[in-house]
Amino acid sequence: MNRFRLFTACALCFTFLPLPLRAAAKESKIDPAAIESLKKMCATLEDAAAFTYETEGIVEAPTPSGQTITLFPATEVAVKKPNKLRVELRGEGPAFDFFYDGKTAVAYAPEAKKYSIAAAPPTLDDMLPALEKETGIQFITAPLLFKDPYAAIGRPITSAAVVGSAVIKGMPCQHLAFRSPGVEWELWVDEGGKSLPRRLVVNFTDQRDLPRVLVEFTKWNLRPWLRDSLFEFSKPADGQEIPFLSVQKSE
Repeated sequence: MNRFRLFTACALCFTFLPLPLRAAAKESKIDPAAIESLKKMCATLEDAAAFTYETEGIVEAPTPSGQTITLFPATEVAVKKPNKLRVELRGEGPAFDFFYDGKTAVAYAPEAKKYSIAAAPPTLDDMLPALEKETGIQFITAPLLFKDPYAAIGRPITSAAVVGSAVIKGMPCQHLAFRSPGVEWELWVDEGGKSLPRRLVVNFTDQRDLPRVLVEFTKWNLRPWLRDSLFEFSKPADGQEIPFLSVQKSE
């Protein structure tokens, strides 16, 4: 399997690319209650100056042979607005760390001790689109990290529905389904006072080579104490620097 595709499949688990959720109804229509729940969740994250969370995911990634490979990555994410992000990706698949301190973006493979460093825009809102454009790295949950999460969804929502109620690890949730051009997505939002995302499923319909992703969110903290040094990368003495683009070209 192409190393870049495997890396991207795992990286997809901790971010929120244009969020589209799968409508349960056959006809495309917008249920205002589903939009209201989505906006309420986005407002919760917009109000947080910093937050941390962990995820457990399932990535169903197609391969050139036609077989679908299933991976089970896990992440720890720390965000400090407007310009700091730290991600640790573990579990099944290649380990991956990402650092952003408002000046540079760093992708680090701790097992291989290889890293890529690039100058980055001064805010998360500018850095995340630039990262995708310049390196091809996409984060499914990226909109969660923007100043205005709802505006960051990007693609117009063409269908929105409330599927029903569910319980995720003891937390009562509302199951929502959305559809946007090229993507279907489902979102489970807790019905407590915090209104946080608890589960996300994304299925891209416009590109067959992109994985189907399920993410479960745990250990949310909307008032963490985060040192600036957490977001800074320290080069390993025996590490090897490689250009970002070489990650895409490697097999």
